Amino acid sequence: MRGPRARCESSGEEVSVRGVFTKTPADATALGSAVPAAPTIALASVPGGVPIPHAVGVSDDEFRAALSRLAAGVVLITAHDPDDGPRGEDVGMTATAFLSVSLDPPLVMVSVRNDSRMDDLLELQPLWAVSVLSGHQRQTAGRFAMKGRISDRLLFEDIPHVRGEASGAPLIGGALATLECRTEQRVEAGDHTLVIGRVLATSVPNEDDGPLMYFRGKYRQLG
Repeated sequence: MRGPRARCESSGEEVSVRGVFTKTPADATALGSAVPAAPTIALASVPGGVPIPHAVGVSDDEFRAALSRLAAGVVLITAHDPDDGPRGEDVGMTATAFLSVSLDPPLVMVSVRNDSRMDDLLELQPLWAVSVLSGHQRQTAGRFAMKGRISDRLLFEDIPHVRGEASGAPLIGGALATLECRTEQRVEAGDHTLVIGRVLATSVPNEDDGPLMYFRGKYRQLG
């Protein structure tokens, strides 16, 4: 059955729209009724669902090599899954594709891989947090970038953190800054989903350290 459609303002073409549901902030720690959220718009496919191929001559390796020359800051995305076990479970993901989107209203965006644990959780849980990692938190970044792990429970046990009042998500101790967010929109883009969140609260607990960077496949410090 064909799903609902939306028209792209720039091209005039119709694209498919997949509705998602989120829990309200009041239900973030308990089971409750689902409420409609902003639609997920599939921008990475032409009408009919046919994927848009790579540009002619650009391979996956060439694409990665070119983008590896773009230095990026490193953040840890965290969220609390209230439905995983009797007390719920915290989930974390290292990310470099994170940026500021808007000042008014205050919006940020992170790119998450489709069908990853974080992607699945953020489809249901609208509240999440960002910890901007310092240059001395390379080990933290590496731990939460490991593939194939079943649970993040032990990872969080070894890392100092507090629970954000606005998001209920872990905020990492020693981070340069933390932001607590609520999802405003999800946009499918190829094999990733862009999650745009409104910033609900911020803190700047560490002003003396430099940032952790990612450049040419390695974590690095400035200077």
